[in-house]
Amino acid sequence: MEMSETQKREENEQEIESEEEATQKEESVEEEDKGVPWCAPVKVKHGHISCQTPRGERYKNVLGARCKIRCKTGYEMYGSSEILCMASKQWSGNYACREVRCPKLAMPTNGGFKCSDGSYFNSRCQFFCSPGYTLQGDRSATCQSSRTWTRGNSACLDVDPPVIKCPNVKEKTAEPGKLTAKFTWDTPEGKDTADGILTDVILKGKPSGTHFPEGNHKLSYTVLDRAGNKASCRFNVRVKVRRCTPLSVPDNGWVKCDSAGDNYGATCEFRCLGGYELRGSAARVCQFNMEWSGLETSCVAMNINVGVRSAAALLDQFYEKRRLLIISAPSAANHYYRFQMTNLQHAQCGLDLRHVTVIELVGVYPAQLGRIRHRLIPPGLALQLRLLLQLSQNSFSMVLLDKQGVDKQRYTFPITEAEIFTTIDNFPMRTEEDLLQKEAGQSC
Repeated sequence: MEMSETQKREENEQEIESEEEATQKEESVEEEDKGVPWCAPVKVKHGHISCQTPRGERYKNVLGARCKIRCKTGYEMYGSSEILCMASKQWSGNYACREVRCPKLAMPTNGGFKCSDGSYFNSRCQFFCSPGYTLQGDRSATCQSSRTWTRGNSACLDVDPPVIKCPNVKEKTAEPGKLTAKFTWDTPEGKDTADGILTDVILKGKPSGTHFPEGNHKLSYTVLDRAGNKASCRFNVRVKVRRCTPLSVPDNGWVKCDSAGDNYGATCEFRCLGGYELRGSAARVCQFNMEWSGLETSCVAMNINVGVRSAAALLDQFYEKRRLLIISAPSAANHYYRFQMTNLQHAQCGLDLRHVTVIELVGVYPAQLGRIRHRLIPPGLALQLRLLLQLSQNSFSMVLLDKQGVDKQRYTFPITEAEIFTTIDNFPMRTEEDLLQKEAGQSC
């Protein structure tokens, strides 16, 4: 059965209405999809977001929305700085604002630092030095947003000098007979707050254990630390010598002293010239109280006693004082005697220097005559001398005795002064006498 025209028209109208409703429904859905949230809301800690939507929608996370992310000062972008809300309902990238972190600070030699927040932005680090070191440069550093530290050069330097204390050495008095005193002390150590004990010290002056001469001696110690800082200390060593008032040389004599001649313990020995004998002390010592021992010394002319009873007693007066040249002749007219005495007159100074006394025995007993310069010897005493020394009355002869009365040389004929002097100068004691006389300036 065929459909009526009316029925067909109604069916077409219904189809057209259905299509219009479907179209209107689709358009309504699209409108709703573009105007409502589509991706997850954008949230950035420590940052700022600025978004743009396709048609200026009220929501910033609709499909097609584009957002730019900016981090706050002190923070830096990690990931994408611009994201897009995609059809998958996901943003096109990851994003985060992380705190700025500066490189690790270098630890200063002989020091360190302490920070408020490690190496992160705005962390402030304070520098410090080990004991004995001083901070040079910046005292602190701060981490900046540019990931750099606000600091120049900082260093811990040893600028403090070490400390050294010199020994306390007291004054010393020289020992008897000496002009020096021995000083000993312990070598000091230097102390430095940075380096600790310093044993490498330098002494200027004589070392410990040295004998120092009289007077004040300045010494010093110097020490350097590893940084080259120097410290010094000074001390004195004083040697005192106790001294007596210098002794004067006696007239017609001389004095020989050891050591310095007037210091504590010095000994002075006195000698007299030929023809003089010593009175007082032959040797004197300078004592601790700075006074000389013994009695004052003088040299007085020998007082020869020709009134003794024996030849031995006469000779004893010359013992250890004078040498004797005894000349014997049968008469004053004897040719040898006259020649010898003439020769000796010119040698008197040389004989005195050599401590020689001439004794003349002239004539035959009882008319014989003895003489010591201007002193006459009685005939009996003169005879005893000839007998004691075995000297003949009938011929010319001479005998030379040393200071101990020993027969050193005999002559049977005249000799020159040079021969006598040569003989005496070879005596052992004469060498010492000659040195003393030269020191005293004695000569003919």
